Amino acid sequence: MITSDESLTPGGCTCRAVRFAVRGKPLIVHCCHCRWCQRETGTAFALNALFEADRVTLLEGSPEVVLTPSNSGKGQKIARCPVCRIAVWSNYGGAGDALRFVRVGTLDDPDAFPPDIHIYTESKQPWVVIPAGARAVPQYYRSAEVWSEASLARRRALFPR
Repeated sequence: MITSDESLTPGGCTCRAVRFAVRGKPLIVHCCHCRWCQRETGTAFALNALFEADRVTLLEGSPEVVLTPSNSGKGQKIARCPVCRIAVWSNYGGAGDALRFVRVGTLDDPDAFPPDIHIYTESKQPWVVIPAGARAVPQYYRSAEVWSEASLARRRALFPR
């Protein structure tokens, strides 16, 4: 049963061969300004909404998973449309397949998930202006200090100690 706070937000690639939906709200939304994200996206930052994998439902098509190096050395799996090659989400080595970093720009309503935090701002492009009052950190952060209690509880359910 989907409650009112667990509405479905559809998304997909440019050619519409891959369609998916996310359920509910993300754990957090990162606007990452690191050089790796700049290189991978070909732009100034990546905007990723973190969801538990079981909250991302494939509706159509089958993404191709491309293994890609990452700055952590643990790598990432980028799910791309096999036709238009658009990246729709990633799974990073540290979280395994449990978390999907959904590319917010692939959602039909990307305005629904603005960034909660700007990370790795020490390497942001100098012409990018982070809005006044936005949460921003030079590198990464401690989840316990940034995530909501509800998101932390969801993460504990995924990764019990």
